[in-house]
Amino acid sequence: MSSLNASFSKNISIVHPEYFFIIGLSGIPYSNYYYIFLFIIYFITVIGNSTVLLMIALERSLHSPKYMAVFNLALADIGETNALIPNMMKNLLFDSQYISFNACLVNMFFVFLFSSMQSLTLVVLAYDRLIAICLPLKYHVIVNNSNMRFVFSAVWVFNSVIVASMVSLITQISFCKSNVILSYFCDHGPVYRLACNDNYINKIMGFLYTTLYLIAPMLVIGLSYLGIFFVVRKIRTWEGRMKALKTCVSHLLLVAIYYLPIFFTYLTSLLLYSTPNSRVISTSVAYAVPAMLNPIIYVLNTVEIKDIIRKAIRNRSVPTDRISK
Repeated sequence: MSSLNASFSKNISIVHPEYFFIIGLSGIPYSNYYYIFLFIIYFITVIGNSTVLLMIALERSLHSPKYMAVFNLALADIGETNALIPNMMKNLLFDSQYISFNACLVNMFFVFLFSSMQSLTLVVLAYDRLIAICLPLKYHVIVNNSNMRFVFSAVWVFNSVIVASMVSLITQISFCKSNVILSYFCDHGPVYRLACNDNYINKIMGFLYTTLYLIAPMLVIGLSYLGIFFVVRKIRTWEGRMKALKTCVSHLLLVAIYYLPIFFTYLTSLLLYSTPNSRVISTSVAYAVPAMLNPIIYVLNTVEIKDIIRKAIRNRSVPTDRISK
């Protein structure tokens, strides 16, 4: 038996490698600078989203349905960032690009779970804005803390089942040609394409994931804002229209920075030839940057959070002023 065959564990007709080799960026000069750039993004993402989480958890005035959704978005941002960037940093610092088969499946599960949570949380926030503007008198009846807790419990369970099913089906295919993953993490597509037996069900699950968490959310959010714009047009005064639309600015920015980079990355890979390195750079940026910008956008564009920050700064400055007097 050859040394190559010895590195595989066999279960009847299913062949699994002991490990995968994630190439990430290969053959690019000064690629270390890109990893440093990702580390800066990671640091800002963790600090920013942790601040948002603590602020919402500790400030009772933010215990509302809208900020329950923002809390889930920040949680998903931190989860996805921790599932992606530390592994890339490990490749840089320790020159270790190997990952065991089981660890690869765990990494795949958490990346796609938190990414799906980001997507569906943006849909829930669009629903929140739709009800707030189109049915303002019924808002507190339809959108309340109990209903929002139920919605997010259902979303977490639904996403966990879909992603776990997609990942578990990877165990049903054989890998006897290569164990080199042309990506920067255990990406579903590059992994199942390594199969040397029938991987049709994996293709279906990949298409289902893309439909559920990219195409369908974009359509639902688009239809929500179409309804919002129809209602806003009926407002007689320009000031009233701007006041209504101003409440949607933060959410629209979040939608744009999340969906557009991912959408154009997918579109470019389908229509144009792109090298593995260009795909790694474009997809890693498309996934990492929105998680960093989300808390910044909410701090800069949300009146409630800015008021809390102002009060905290004012309270800190009071003792100093008294001492100086």
